[in-house]
Amino acid sequence: MNSPTPGLTIPQLENVYDSLAEAIDQAGPQQSELFLTKLCLLLANRICNDAAFTDDVKTALADLTPGGTA
Repeated sequence: MNSPTPGLTIPQLENVYDSLAEAIDQAGPQQSELFLTKLCLLLANRICNDAAFTDDVKTALADLTPGGTA
């Protein structure tokens, strides 16, 4: 049985956050949604797992909706 791949460390997550925030700022308010959509498609293609991507979308959406569920 394969062991799960470990997640990113806290410093790595901070680097990812900083990179993402800078890119959203660079895209600007008119293009930020398009940028995020393109980024998500690129990352989904990289992980090659549509079910995992769909689960992550639900997880990310969960705390944005009333009641905390997607």
